[in-house]
Amino acid sequence: MNAKTVLPAVGMTAVSMVLTLAVVVMWLGTAMPWPVALVVGLGIDGGWLATLAYERRLAAQGDHSTPVTAVGWSFGLIATGVLIAHALTEESAGAWLAVAWLPIAAKALWLVHGLWEQTALTGEALDAIQGIQQEARDEAAVARARLRAEASTEETRLTAVTQAGARVAHVQARTANTLSRAWSTLESAREGEDTGRALTSVTTRVTPGVTPRWELPVWGPTEPVSAFALESAGALSDEALDALVDQIRHSETPALSYREMASRFRTAGHSASEVRLRAAWKRVA
Repeated sequence: MNAKTVLPAVGMTAVSMVLTLAVVVMWLGTAMPWPVALVVGLGIDGGWLATLAYERRLAAQGDHSTPVTAVGWSFGLIATGVLIAHALTEESAGAWLAVAWLPIAAKALWLVHGLWEQTALTGEALDAIQGIQQEARDEAAVARARLRAEASTEETRLTAVTQAGARVAHVQARTANTLSRAWSTLESAREGEDTGRALTSVTTRVTPGVTPRWELPVWGPTEPVSAFALESAGALSDEALDALVDQIRHSETPALSYREMASRFRTAGHSASEVRLRAAWKRVA
């Protein structure tokens, strides 16, 4: 894995050193003996190579030296300066300036290689990290699938409940409408002008000029009559039951209706079947 960064750095360093040495020998060889120019070129390249080797040694030990790094960059800048100065004295300055950045580029590649080494991990660590990431992705995918399934189920349930509630409400509305029409019909028949004459022909008058009132059927909760109440019909004799019913009926003015009388009769704790109680009411009314 280190070859991906170290090989470009080594190649760039070699090219930069050869180029610097050649430029120094060609440029300074015209003003001084070429062995002296060769020594100058080797000095620049040797200083750069020495500082680079020392930096790599410190990096291998997990250490770092700022002065050594500064010296190495100084040699790189000197080499770049030599190349730029040589390019400015040549007729084809552009071509020489195009390669003047090679020493700085070589130092930058070694910096990248050092950062690579500082962040490099072993194969086991990389496999562990990939396993953790894959596990996290799997858990996230499962959680998303579970949430989508729960949301779909809840949506289906709410739709079913809403539809069922709408059907129930529709049935209740129709039932209430039917009951209201039936109740309105009964009320109209009860309050009609001809109702009194019809009842007079089939009922017995209690007081001259008074027509017995037709009570509407009870529409609401009722209390069921137990079998024990039916069996204990002989608890009160007919005379005692008639007297009690007549007393409760005339306890207020005007006289109570059958429904009010029956309610007060049972509230008072008396016991009688519905058949006997209604028969007593008919006898006294």
